[in-house]
Amino acid sequence: MTKTDRAPSRAQAQFLTVLSREEAAARFAAALRPAPLRRVSLPLAEALGRPLAEDVRAAVDAPPFDRSGVDGFAVRAADLADASEAAPVTLLLNDEVIACGVAPTIAVAPGSATPIATGGPIPRGADAVVMIEHTGPVETPGGPGVAVRRAPNPGQFVAFAGSDIARGETLLRAGTVIGAREIGMLAAVGIAEVAVFDRPRVAVLSTGDELVAPGTPLGPAQIYDSNGPVVAAAIAENGGAPVAYGAVPDDEAALEAALRRAHAECDMVVLSGGTSKGAGDLTYRIVGRLGAPGIVAHGVALKPGKPLCLAVCDGKAVVVLPGFPTSAMFTFHDMIAPVLRALAGLPPRAEGTVSARVPVRIASELGRTEYVMSALVQGADGLVAYPTGKGSGSVTSFSQADGFLAIEALADALPAGAEVPVRLLTPQVRVPDLVIAGSHCTGLDAVIARLPGLTARVIAVGSLGGLAAAKRGECDLAPIHLLDPKSGTYNTPFLAPGLTLVPGWRRMQGVVFRRGDARFEGRDARAAIAAAKADPSCLMVGRNQGAGTRILLDGLLAGARPDGYWNQPRSHNAVAAAVAQGRADWGLAIAPVAEAYGLGFLPLSEEQYDFALVETRRDRPGVAAFLAALAAPETMRALAALGFTPAPRS
Repeated sequence: MTKTDRAPSRAQAQFLTVLSREEAAARFAAALRPAPLRRVSLPLAEALGRPLAEDVRAAVDAPPFDRSGVDGFAVRAADLADASEAAPVTLLLNDEVIACGVAPTIAVAPGSATPIATGGPIPRGADAVVMIEHTGPVETPGGPGVAVRRAPNPGQFVAFAGSDIARGETLLRAGTVIGAREIGMLAAVGIAEVAVFDRPRVAVLSTGDELVAPGTPLGPAQIYDSNGPVVAAAIAENGGAPVAYGAVPDDEAALEAALRRAHAECDMVVLSGGTSKGAGDLTYRIVGRLGAPGIVAHGVALKPGKPLCLAVCDGKAVVVLPGFPTSAMFTFHDMIAPVLRALAGLPPRAEGTVSARVPVRIASELGRTEYVMSALVQGADGLVAYPTGKGSGSVTSFSQADGFLAIEALADALPAGAEVPVRLLTPQVRVPDLVIAGSHCTGLDAVIARLPGLTARVIAVGSLGGLAAAKRGECDLAPIHLLDPKSGTYNTPFLAPGLTLVPGWRRMQGVVFRRGDARFEGRDARAAIAAAKADPSCLMVGRNQGAGTRILLDGLLAGARPDGYWNQPRSHNAVAAAVAQGRADWGLAIAPVAEAYGLGFLPLSEEQYDFALVETRRDRPGVAAFLAALAAPETMRALAALGFTPAPRS
């Protein structure tokens, strides 16, 4: 039986009956009733990060005896009531010195004192300790003595038995997550082993014929399995013990065998891929056969994350995350992590919220609550939330975000300038020391690598987007490469008041093509473009609006719109990849990228990649460090090695 001729199942019939997030979560929780799974007894060294399964009571006092808090002399406070700098009181020294671990054998009688070290046990008769700094040696008729120049109070510098922890006291309560401080407390009362909740074993599978394990060469139409490793790491962060089952192809027998094995061996199963509607998706059908009650939600009114599938099979959670990385990670943290933490006995994850302004209009789809991953930067009048979304297939959207904001299901957009709450992905957020927003270039890495100890955030919004951000005071520097057609000048004509141009480097722009293509090989760039425009079979790849390359390209095309023009990726690399993979025959990119992809290159023009500096932010430490690194000779050499020409410095 092929994938396309299976009879529709009951699970398939109810596929993507879209539920609200709240209803889906409620159904999942009601079917699973998540609670800690098992108790285990572990040595302290292995208990770090685990939640206690029961209250812990102290079996001994801490400290277990009265002990000195300073180096000095154990005394009777009454003997020294009249002691002062002007009239020291002399005491006879007892013939022993009390160190840590030494039990005293001589009682402190009236008129006597015993030398004692910090932590030493207080001898019988003594009720105070005087610091050695307030004493001096003296000879008495009875032998060596000590002159005390300050009157102590009873109990001074004495840590009494049980003053820190009393025998029988509840030291830590069930559910407390064991950290370094808790281990110190447990060790202080002699506890070497504690009962904790075991980590749930969570099976991690990825599905799809296109998946290849990292480290393996990619074949045609294949991609690396990034979901498996990132989901496993997220499971470990939230108290689970991930068990990797690898990537399973879209073969029903193989997938069912892997799923049944994972379900039998683990406490929970998390898959990614195979949840969206289509005859080729097998996963949800197999999940429906694993046990009762089966699938409780398949399709949630979320963006990203609509295809999420939640099931409970014979008491175990089985989750099928969407295949795209951003969707997978968002739905995991939003819907699955709370359940996993409950199974592990951990408290809910601490979440903070900050208020931030949205700099640009964010369109949304009516009918679904949309969550937008956002990076936070410091604006002129508060925090600004920049969308990091590059589509649900993006691997970096989640990793580059500080948090996310929500657009309600009934709204079709979030207007620019709106003040919104941003839910943080970590308990605190650190605003970066340096914010660069504009056109991205691999040369930036050569400069940023020379900023040790500083955090830099690069937001790729194109040259025009960077200038807009700079004018609004939302970044420190805006990398730009904009050609003014009227003057033939780069960048300077586009500066607004308050912005200063900082020279960067020169990049050779040109036509990229597959080597050996006779339509381009050995020709002049402009002549090749003219010939390509006239050839209906010659497919181009364009660039996105707002990019400096787009302005150059539009000038060369002089109003023409050849086939492929509306395919408008956002980077030089994407243009090169389209040509290298045969999805297009030519496009515009920079020389270092053409070389990296093994493409032919016809030089067109050297463009200036410079930085618009926000003058009011010039004195920030991150900006000063960047400008110094940019001008450093070693940076110049690094840029030259990458194929760039550093701009002359005045």
